[in-house]
Order: sequence, then structure tokens, then C-alpha cells
Amino acid sequence: MGSGAGEWGWAERRRVLFPFLLSLFCPALSEQIRYRIPEEMSKGSVVGNLAKDLGLSVHELPTRKLRVSSEKPYFAVSSESGELLVSSRLDREQICGKKPVCALEFEAVAENPLNFYHVNVEIEDVNDHTPKFTQTAFELQISESAQPGTRFILDVAEDADIGANSLQNYKLSPSPSFSLITKEKQDGSKYPELVLEKPLDREQQSYHRLVLNAVDGGDPTLSGTTELRIQITDANDNPPVFNQNVYRVSLRENVPPGTPVLQVSATDQDEGVNSEITYSFHRPGQVFDLNSSTGEITTLRTLDFEETKKYSIVVEGRDGGGLVAQCTVEIDIQDENDNSPEVTVHALLEMIPENAVPETLIALIKIHDQDSGENGEVNCRLEGVVPFKIISSSKNSYKLVTDGDLDREQTPEYNVTITATDRGKPPLSSRTGITLHIADVNDNTPVFHQASYTVHVAENNPPGASIAQVSASDPDLGPNGHISYSILASDLEPGALSSYVSVSAQSGVVFAQRAFDHEQLRAFELTLQARDQGSPPLSANVSLRVLVDDRNDNAPRVLYPALGPDGSALFDTVPRAAQPGYLVTKVVAVDADSGHNAWLSYHVLQASEPGLFSLGLRTGEVRTARTLGERDATRQRLLVAVRDGGQPSLSATATLHLVFADSLQEALPDLSDRREPSDPQTELQFYLVLALALISMLFLLAVILAIALRLRRSSSPAPWNCFQPGFCSKSGPVVPPNYSEGTLPYSYNLCVAQTGKTEFNFLKCNEQLNSGQDIVCGDSSGTLFPLCSSSEPTSHPETLTPVSFISVSSPFYHPPNFPYLHENIFYYYI
Repeated sequence: MGSGAGEWGWAERRRVLFPFLLSLFCPALSEQIRYRIPEEMSKGSVVGNLAKDLGLSVHELPTRKLRVSSEKPYFAVSSESGELLVSSRLDREQICGKKPVCALEFEAVAENPLNFYHVNVEIEDVNDHTPKFTQTAFELQISESAQPGTRFILDVAEDADIGANSLQNYKLSPSPSFSLITKEKQDGSKYPELVLEKPLDREQQSYHRLVLNAVDGGDPTLSGTTELRIQITDANDNPPVFNQNVYRVSLRENVPPGTPVLQVSATDQDEGVNSEITYSFHRPGQVFDLNSSTGEITTLRTLDFEETKKYSIVVEGRDGGGLVAQCTVEIDIQDENDNSPEVTVHALLEMIPENAVPETLIALIKIHDQDSGENGEVNCRLEGVVPFKIISSSKNSYKLVTDGDLDREQTPEYNVTITATDRGKPPLSSRTGITLHIADVNDNTPVFHQASYTVHVAENNPPGASIAQVSASDPDLGPNGHISYSILASDLEPGALSSYVSVSAQSGVVFAQRAFDHEQLRAFELTLQARDQGSPPLSANVSLRVLVDDRNDNAPRVLYPALGPDGSALFDTVPRAAQPGYLVTKVVAVDADSGHNAWLSYHVLQASEPGLFSLGLRTGEVRTARTLGERDATRQRLLVAVRDGGQPSLSATATLHLVFADSLQEALPDLSDRREPSDPQTELQFYLVLALALISMLFLLAVILAIALRLRRSSSPAPWNCFQPGFCSKSGPVVPPNYSEGTLPYSYNLCVAQTGKTEFNFLKCNEQLNSGQDIVCGDSSGTLFPLCSSSEPTSHPETLTPVSFISVSSPFYHPPNFPYLHENIFYYYI
């Protein structure tokens, strides 16, 4: 700065002395002689004919002694030709650095008379510098947990050339995992960013070697390369995150060394060592110092605005796990300016509706700077990325208007920082923060927390119980976010919907209005609606599927064996020679429940002869466990329990009556001797049946007497042959052979004697009766007698009273799934 000030003072003095000297000696040319030459011209190269351009002839040169007056002798004048020659190396980058225009101004002095001529030689840049990286290879560590799209700032290359000859682009060797983009800073310089294209897998590839090329725009182009060595580190959950991606700060050029510039700050959500962040410069410099612990940047030496107006520094924050985050610190060096602008905000709108159209006026901003001239000219701007902008209204007056869509649910308020910067050297700025509140409008539809709901409700639930709850949210405020629930539709009958379910409009709780029955209704579906209270209201729908779960509320029902229409029990006959494993019958039961509740098991509760029969636990099949012994009764009774698999289990019982007989004739005596415990209901039924039987017998007696009289008149002996001696014997009851073995129904005739006791009297015939022949006879008086010898009655000696024919049909129902049940089964009367 001191040398610059001295030069400025000497230049000013020369400006003062020139008119005085010129007035003393001779007039001087006020015009400036301009030349333009490329840099790096060889020594002795001709810049131009200075003597000719000044109007001097070659013959005048010896006397005029034309020469160059300059602190640095870059040029010289030929004493013979008057040409301006290059006397030393012209390196534009060394002379002017990065200045867009590099011009050497000096004076040409001619004597006799003394004249001063202003000469300006502009040095044009040539592409004589290759882009260079500070290192031949760079190490970069990237966590394998880094997401695609993550960017990493790489080291920049330096190119001393300017304009088109400067560094223009970066290129990266082909890689499926990485790509490269070239970004431009505010000063026009380029820097590369490495972009992760796809997820990394350290176990698959832990190291990547890429070549980074820096290319300038000269003709021909020059390039420099460096090797990029990328090491994939093991996953670390959370990388450091800087509070800002770009830190900007302005710094006066006269601050002393050690002056704090700014403090960068990064946070890491990890704990322990992984959350400890160490700060460092991406490229070490000699101008600023960085505290590795606090992130504070301070100056190392005095800053010179004329040397560097702006610094762009890449700061890295590395956690204990090796993850790195980067931010850019841009430092503007300013000339000193003693008054900062003052910002006054006049707010117009306290609440900004979130549906405000762009350029809606929000506030008026007044700027006042006590400085005058260029230092008092103020520029106003907004910090950060906000959906607002400032437009100029008049001198030192601005409007704050909207510049994008607003969303209160995403950002309910904005802290806007208004920065006013004057045009002094260096410029000074001031910042004022205002808070802008966004008003809500009904622009959000209610959203259910689930795409659909499914609930399970056990049957037999108490009416009024809550069975489900749906919930929706609306980020709007006030009535715009107040939600009410209703049932929109269902797959139930419209008239029956209200008798099944209801929903609370406030809470969304669904209530059952009745007890559900799984056997009648297993599932139904509702469409629920959530509607806000905005104007106009917005709504959303969701489906709720209700599944009625089964409970063990139905006991098993026995289909077989079943009682006959008249309440008689069902018998099964078993061949006497049945071998072990012989299928006797099968207990068939069903359960209206489902699942485990309908899983039936069969158990023997009582058995006349334990161990004689076996019962399938799951099939209900009754099989012989062993052969019939001599001491075993021919009539067996099994009490079977059918239990389901519910908790607690329900059961039903079935009684099986089994008779060991090879034919139906053998089974009949066992049936007649069957006695069952009497109960009042059974006795009542018995007397009813007895009364009906007496009436029927009287009617049949009358019919028989009529038939007998008619037959007697016809003098046909055939009907009376049944009472011939020797036709019947005392060997046992006679059963006509008019039945068929196998599937019932059977049809046969029985001889019934009406005595004081309720029982059967059977006659055994020693001759085969004709099919359909009656086994009772009567005398001339119309009295009927059994077909047997009169000397040896089969059962009781008392005289038989009138007898009637009873035709018994015994239908046997074979379940369709069990066609193999062919035992002889028949009913008996109690």
C-alpha cells in the first residue's frame, strides 16, 4: 500500500509539473500514443515506430534524443530508426496478474525542445500457461453410506492466463460411480465438483482411481491432469453438516493480523468420537488461519485490496469417523468506508396469505446513508434463498414483493435479512432482519394415516363397543384443519347400515351397533370420509374392512345316528363273525363354527362292553376292536361325545345301539327285550300311542270281521289253512321272508297280541310262509290266534285277544358320503 501511495503521489506531481515544464520548454502532445502487442515477445521485437507516430523524422533523432522514461525498462527506443523495441521479457501474468486489462503506461521524452509524450502499451494475453494442480494426486475419502447426488468440492487448478486462454473446463475419466460438473464462482473462476451417481459398496470396491483434467480455452488448448484417489470408508451414519453451504463476509483491507473473519459451524448427529468435528482448509494458504476446534477464521497478515479483492476458501469439517463435509467461504476485501447505510422497513401486511400471487407488495424499505457521492449510493438485496425479492421504487426507496409460491404448512414464517451496501471503497453494508408471517388458506386435503384399514372383531361383541378408529390429519390451521368423519358407503344393505356400525364425527372411532354373528356375517367393508371445515371444504376417503372373527358359540350337531320321526332310537347290526377293525357305523357331526372351533373329536363316554369297539378320534368311525366273545352280550350300547376344538370346548352326545346278529330275525328278540329307563315324557308318548293303537285296532277289527264273514260265505278254505295242526310249532316266532338283505326299508308282518302287558308275542314257523301271507288266524267266531301249536304257546298261556296286522317299515338313511354302511337297522316300539 505504501508503494502504491507513493506512485500515486509521484503521478500526481507529474501531472502538476507537466504544464509548467511544457510551458517553459515547448508544447507537449496531449494525445496518448497506444500500442497493443502480445506478451512474451522476444527481446528487440518492434512494438511500433514511435518517432514516426510522434511526427519525428529519422534525421531528427540524434538531436532530439528520443527515449523512454519508466521505472521498469520494458521498452527502449532505437536511436537509428526511432522504433519502440522490447527491451526485457513481457510476462503479462507477472506484470498484471489477473487484471482483465494489462497496460503499461510510460512517457517518451524528447529533447531539443523538451517534450513528454504519453505512451500506453496494452499487453495481450497468449495461451502460454498450462493449467496446473497444486498436487499430482489428491486423496478423497467417501463413506459408503453416501447417497447418490452427494457432491464433493475438488481442488482447483491454477491457470495464469486470462479470458479465453484461462481455465475453462474440467473433465473426469469415465466412471460408472462418479461424474463431474464444473461450477463458476461470482468472480468467474471455475471449480469442479464430484457427483456420486450410484451407491457405493466398500466390500465390492474400496478404492477408485480417476484422472481429473483441467482444460483451458486457448488455441491450441492446454491441459493439466491430476490423479484423484478415492477411498471408500466404512459406513458412518451421519456426516457433518455446515450451517451454510456458502459463507460470505466482507473485510476491510486495513484490519490488523489476527482479526476474526468469521466462524464456520458444522453439526453431526452422531455421538461420541463420530460427532467431534475438526475444521481445516481444503488448500492451505498464507493469508488466513483456521481454528481446527472452533472453526473461527482469522487473518494471518495485513490484507491488501489492490492485491486481492476477494478470497474464496473451501473449508472442510471432518468427524471422528472420517466423514467430510465442505463449505465455501467467500471473503470480500473492501476499501475503508466510515458510514454504513441505514435500513428502515415500513411493513404493510402483518399476515401474508399463502396463495398470494407473485409481486404482491409486502413492505416498503427506505435506505439512508450519511455518506455522499459514490459512498452514499446504496444497493439493497435479500440474504439467502427466499420467495421474495426487492425492486427499486425510487431513489433510496425499495419495494419488498413476493417472488414465488408460498406454503404455510412447509414454512409458516420467514426471517428475511435485508442487506444494504453502499458503493464506497471499500463498500460498507448493514443488515436488518424482519419476520414475515404466512396466513393459512384451505389448500390441503385431509390425509389418512393409512391407505386402508383392516380390523378384526370377535363375534358376539357387546353393542356399542368400539371396533376401530380411523385418523386423518390436515396441516391447515383453524377450521381449515378441523376434520369430521362420516360413513360414505358400504357393502351392506343401505337400510341395515345404521343398525350395524356408526362413526364418531369428532374422533373417528367406529362403534358396533349390534352383536355380530360370524355364521351370518363374516366380513363387510366401509368407505369412511374425512372432511375439513374450510370453504370450500376438502375431503378424503379411506376403506375400512371389518373381519368378524369366530368364537366357539355353536355346539356340534350330530347328524347320524339320529332319532326317527317318532322318537325311536336307531340300531346298527353287527355280524357275529365280525373281525377286529370291522367298520360298524360312523358318527357324523357338524359344527357351524369355523377354524379350530369346528375341529371335531370323538370320544366314548360309556360302553356296555369296554374294549369291544374302537372309535376314530377325528373320523368318528366305530370299528370292532376284537371279536365277539361267548360272554359278551349281543346287545351293546355306546355313548359317544363329540367335542369341538374351541376354548372352552362345546360338545354333543350320541347313543349307538349295536346288536350282534347275522340276520334281522336274530335281532328281533333282542329288540323286544330292550328296556329303557322310563321318564314322564316317554310314558306320556306311550299312552298317546297306545290310545291311537286301540282306535286303530278297533277299526282293523271291524275290517277283519267284515272280510272274515265274506270269506266264510265264499266257502273258500284257503284263508283258514293257517290254523291247520302242524303248520306252526313252538320253536319260535315266525317272520315272513318278504324282506331283502342289505339296504332297508324292510317290510314285514308281525303278530301282535293285546294282553294286559305291553309286549310282543312271536311265533316261530316251521314252514316257509308265502310272501305276503298273514301269520295270524281266526276261528269262526272271528277270534284271531297265532300260527302255532295250541298245546304249546310261545309266550304266555293266557288267551290271545283280537290281533291286528301291523306293517312296519324301517327306512334307513344312508348319508351320501358313507355308502358302505349296509348293516341291518330297524326301529322298535317301547
